[in-house]
Amino acid sequence: MIKVFDFLIDNPTDFSEAVQQLETTQVGSKVTFYNQVDDIKDFDFVVICVDESRGNPDNNTSIDFEHIKYAFYELQLGNWEISILDLGVIKPGNEISDTFYALRQVVNFALEHHTLPIILGGSQDILYSQYRAYDGVKYMINIANIDFKFDLGDSNATLNHESYLSHMVVNKPYNLFNYANIGYQTFYNTQEEIHLLDKMFFEAYRLGDIVNDIKIVEPVLRDADIAALDVRCIESQSVLQDEMQPNGFNNREICGLSRYAGLSDKVSSFGIYELQYLHSQTSKKLLGQILWYFVEGTQYRLKEIADVNNPNFIKYQVPVDNETLIFYESQVSRRWWIEIPSNLNNVNNKLKQHTLLPCDKENYLSACNQELPERWLKAKQKNEF
Repeated sequence: MIKVFDFLIDNPTDFSEAVQQLETTQVGSKVTFYNQVDDIKDFDFVVICVDESRGNPDNNTSIDFEHIKYAFYELQLGNWEISILDLGVIKPGNEISDTFYALRQVVNFALEHHTLPIILGGSQDILYSQYRAYDGVKYMINIANIDFKFDLGDSNATLNHESYLSHMVVNKPYNLFNYANIGYQTFYNTQEEIHLLDKMFFEAYRLGDIVNDIKIVEPVLRDADIAALDVRCIESQSVLQDEMQPNGFNNREICGLSRYAGLSDKVSSFGIYELQYLHSQTSKKLLGQILWYFVEGTQYRLKEIADVNNPNFIKYQVPVDNETLIFYESQVSRRWWIEIPSNLNNVNNKLKQHTLLPCDKENYLSACNQELPERWLKAKQKNEF
């Protein structure tokens, strides 16, 4: 075993003792602290706190991790069979890169042993380290990021909380297959950024469209390996803090998105960032409920095999213009997928492991009305690029 524990600072004694005194019906009864074990292999989840906000020069204050976690641990258990290992806090390094290295090692080790990391952190450039933890574990990563901004920034500038996406795109190894922004607000993103994201065949869903129908992003989260959340996408009214955004997801919507992330059979790590902005008791309680809904979702994963030969799939063929779109509906979950055509001239086809793309019934109905689904078009173009 690598020396994962060498990177960690234990939780305060009074906090761990308070958690251990919780009732057997509460989430905290399923929590073990890392100083009580020798390994992290035998747990369903590891909770990792990263006290690193230097990537956000506007707010690099410390984070009240204990109250955030306690707001989760004190909630009542669902019908769950889970085990959680609380790894305390990643030690801040002398440089930000030192902190990132430590997190990458811990998350990588958890992924290799099929333990799902829940990362609670400061500035969102930590997401870059979460992404890099997949190097050597999985090739071609999909990220779904719930955020009011794209954070493209300048790849030539120092990595920070507003430029991490461009660094994912340009830095080797090139493992980013798809990036989907969930909840962007147009007035916080330049038209150049919006066009650039589209040019890279990435996805972006406006806040207003999701609020009108939250189900439109279920297929996006179903297809993600990494789910991430910038808490600044939550409206100020829902957390009772004036310095948050006046527009954003409300408390019910953000919990619904978290549950979709948990339900995804593919999501193997979940990061929540910019926590230094949360200081009201309401905001910390909301974070506890966001975590609760994520774990709740994981307990209802169906582990469906998205394969054209799945006997539980019904196949539909829809001619649209010069294309024949092939849809599949699961008789078990009633979820939908659409087949991506292989590029036979490209033997190194990036989409080898992405033959079936999650979609919804509305995509099928639109195709029946001779409208090509945008997700399908982007995936097809990315395959041909």
